[in-house]
Amino acid sequence: MSIVKEFKEFAVKGNVMDMAVGIIIGVAFGKIVSSFVADVLMPPIGMLIGNVDFSNLMITLKAAEEGVEAVAIRYGVFFQAVFDFIIVAFAVFMAVKALNRMRKKEAETPAEPPAPSAQEQLLMEIRDLLKDRS
Repeated sequence: MSIVKEFKEFAVKGNVMDMAVGIIIGVAFGKIVSSFVADVLMPPIGMLIGNVDFSNLMITLKAAEEGVEAVAIRYGVFFQAVFDFIIVAFAVFMAVKALNRMRKKEAETPAEPPAPSAQEQLLMEIRDLLKDRS
């Protein structure tokens, strides 16, 4: 089997397509969460701690010179990324928790046993007839 044919079979499998859709939705969800954190959560938090914008927090190691940018440790951007991650992780945790709860309820719901097949019904009739003879 040629490599091109193998790759084609791999690429069009349902799992790969599902994964691609999941990644696209995940990226879009990440943008929503980043906007939520930056535009909704951080302004009140910044106000509570004295109008500090985390993304501007940094330690300058070397000041900017002509044509050369400053060398700085931008720990505020790191804090912002950690905060974004915590929110995304919590949102995913809550979604998985809800999904597991739904699955658990489905598993606890007693399912009716399947109706016996024609062969099983025939065997039960034979059994009942044999019991009647005894």
